[in-house]
Amino acid sequence: MTTDAWTTWPSREALAREVLMGSRRWLARAVRALVLVAVLWSTFSQRHATGWKAAAVVAGLIAIGFTAWGFFRTTLCHALWPSLGLMVLLMGEAYGLGQGGFRVAATVLWCACVVISIERLPLAVAAPMVLAALTGYASFQGDGWLNVAITGIGLTLGGFVLRLEAESRGTTQRLLVQERAARKAEAESAALAERARIAREIHDVLAHSLSAQLVHLEAARLRIEQEPPGPFRDQILERVVASRSMAREGLAETRQALSALRGEMVPLGDHLRELAALDGAEVEVAGEVRPLRAEASQAVRRVAQEALTNVRKHAPGARVRILLTYGADEVSLEVRDSGARDGAAGALVGAGGGYGLLGMRERAELLGGTLEAGPAGEGPAGERPVGDGAVEDGVDGVVGGDGRSGEKGFSVRLRVPA
Repeated sequence: MTTDAWTTWPSREALAREVLMGSRRWLARAVRALVLVAVLWSTFSQRHATGWKAAAVVAGLIAIGFTAWGFFRTTLCHALWPSLGLMVLLMGEAYGLGQGGFRVAATVLWCACVVISIERLPLAVAAPMVLAALTGYASFQGDGWLNVAITGIGLTLGGFVLRLEAESRGTTQRLLVQERAARKAEAESAALAERARIAREIHDVLAHSLSAQLVHLEAARLRIEQEPPGPFRDQILERVVASRSMAREGLAETRQALSALRGEMVPLGDHLRELAALDGAEVEVAGEVRPLRAEASQAVRRVAQEALTNVRKHAPGARVRILLTYGADEVSLEVRDSGARDGAAGALVGAGGGYGLLGMRERAELLGGTLEAGPAGEGPAGERPVGDGAVEDGVDGVVGGDGRSGEKGFSVRLRVPA
């Protein structure tokens, strides 16, 4: 046996006994119950165990129970000196029972000290404890040394068998945990591989297609600008410019989706600042910044993007403030604008293609969150009738229509679990 085997504690999995099968657990409980009943019967069947002496015996047995429980807890924590102190206390209690004439209870406790020392302590420490327990057992038992030696060998072997069996269970438990971790890692690896495959497909098909569309639309714009001015020419140029803008936004969103699939997303605060820079908006981040779930982060990004698009549509020139707040268990986003200057309407009014209030609200609800939108400084839009500054979902679900007046400030508030 190596030096490590003598100085190493049994594993915590072995000492915890949490991996016992149902039948094994009930068998152990039945054996302990039978031993306890036998000890109690043998103790209180004696005629001298009456009155105050009986009360003292009950208190002593309760103290032994608490001492044994403390020994099991300290060995579970691999606390050497407290474990040794409690073992010495158990031996002292066994000696007291023997001196009080309770031989059966004392014998059971001496034997238990031998077994649990071998089972739960490092062998180098358990050996002197076993020797001390056997010496105490022999001092009052009155049997010959041969009987004591045979009893001691049997108890030692029994404790060692229990130790090996517990270590086997502990090893099985550790292997089971490792196997579950390996399966989880394998599943995550397969998911990452699939996401990478999907990202490649999107990049090879959709991103290339949008890039080609941008090239052709830019060429068409340059060609149309060479034509003589006129209503028809201006109308076609306006449509081409709008199509180019939508294709550029689609390409940007595609690249963002690819980054999300590959786990390479820009930090949320930096992404909001990039969006805000296009419109001159103010960004404020409050709370302790931390990584969010991919779904929550994506929801915040989409809502911020759509809210800024709606500002460009319905309140061009408005001052915009974006507030991102990290709470204890949720993250909130508020996008507030001051209203359009002189009631001007944006050039993108009527251009459908936005993510839309309806889609934003559905995304938030799927994540267990909420989304509120309405005139700045008022309650949720759903609490006011349409036509009185409320928000009405249009055909494509965007903020606008009769529900939004460009002269009034507007805000979108999102809350989702982090």
